[in-house]
Amino acid sequence: MKVKVNDNVLVLTGKYKGKQGKVLKTYPTEGRVVVEGVNIVHKHEKARKANETSRIVTEEAPIDVSNVEVVCDKCGKATRVAHTVIDGKKVRVCKKCGASLDKAYVKKVKAQAAAEEEAPKKRTRKRSKKAEETAPEGEEK
Repeated sequence: MKVKVNDNVLVLTGKYKGKQGKVLKTYPTEGRVVVEGVNIVHKHEKARKANETSRIVTEEAPIDVSNVEVVCDKCGKATRVAHTVIDGKKVRVCKKCGASLDKAYVKKVKAQAAAEEEAPKKRTRKRSKKAEETAPEGEEK
């Protein structure tokens, strides 16, 4: 299954067609996902104890994974999921813009880029720098 928990998805078919929501739960063996605010059902809950009251509970029911498509965070479009190997790790990628869909991998890449930018410049000692400039062409120290 190419849809994971916390992915933003777009519903393609059914009563909730066109609605976007976050994946709350996945059932990979059944090929179903629970999406926030989609496929709302009412369940009647009977009072089990003397001090409880009966009530009607609304909750999200699972829908088939083939009826949803992952929404890319970068381009904002619903897209099919491609897989690419980056740094020896299989990563989910947007087919339209090529951005990574795996949030954990995106955080790791951003952290590496920030560390490279903040790395201090290589320091050279003033004495050795002057010695190199003043040394004759044929000689080295």
